Amino acid sequence: MKLRSALLRTALLTGAAMVFSTVTVSTATPAVANPCASTPTSAAAAPTAQTPITVWLAGDSTMAAPSSGAVCPVGWGHQAAPYFNANVTIRNNAVAGRSIQTWLYERNVTGTKNSAGECVISPNTYATRWQQMLDATTGMKAGDYLLIQFGINDGDPNCPRHVGSARYRELLGVMASAAKARGAHPVFLTPVSAIRCSGSTAVGTRGFISETNAAATANQVPVIDLHRLSYTLYNTLRLCPNNGDYSSGAVGAFFCNDHTHFEAAGARQIAGVVTKAIRDQNIPLSAYLR
Repeated sequence: MKLRSALLRTALLTGAAMVFSTVTVSTATPAVANPCASTPTSAAAAPTAQTPITVWLAGDSTMAAPSSGAVCPVGWGHQAAPYFNANVTIRNNAVAGRSIQTWLYERNVTGTKNSAGECVISPNTYATRWQQMLDATTGMKAGDYLLIQFGINDGDPNCPRHVGSARYRELLGVMASAAKARGAHPVFLTPVSAIRCSGSTAVGTRGFISETNAAATANQVPVIDLHRLSYTLYNTLRLCPNNGDYSSGAVGAFFCNDHTHFEAAGARQIAGVVTKAIRDQNIPLSAYLR
């Protein structure tokens, strides 16, 4: 019995020793988060380089480049480039004397009116300038802008320049849809005003204002009211009253020897009005302004 008790006590002591030998007691201090330590973050993304774009212009003589060797008239589109940064290329396809219809169809607009009072187009083929702008390789591309300004020659009662109100809205829509289909962004402009004084106040002179605004709403296109902005500028510059002499003084420095077309200095100020409106109206093209 004594031997059996001794053997049992030895077995129990040996088992306990084995259990304790398998348990590791850590004496290290537990890690505690440091609230003052900065949390590693990814490096800030480098600013993305601005994608080069083209700003396409479609309009009449008040937007167009001067004829070769001519000093006057100068369209505001010819003076727009300095207002944009180096990532913008201006393609000025405005042409003197054009209504929106003759700009689009050129000589295919006939001198005959149909039963609706619109000039007949035959054949129904676009002018080369518009075909080139629609070209998938060399024309308007995604991110470009198309600025459209007509309404000065469109009120001619005679063909081929005549354009009725409904047709005018329709053609603005045609141009806007074509630009959007290529990923470009159309912007409509009401026609720039000539200088006309009512006493000491410059007043508006153009039509197709409501048509341009209506087409902008219908096609969800931003519109710049260049008509109002231009005669507001004339008042700021105190170009009224005047005696109709467009060859001297402040009026002569702004306009050619008529009441409509611009000297280079006047065109530059109109371009400034347009680009300021782009910025003021938060049109995304403003990101490319200087």
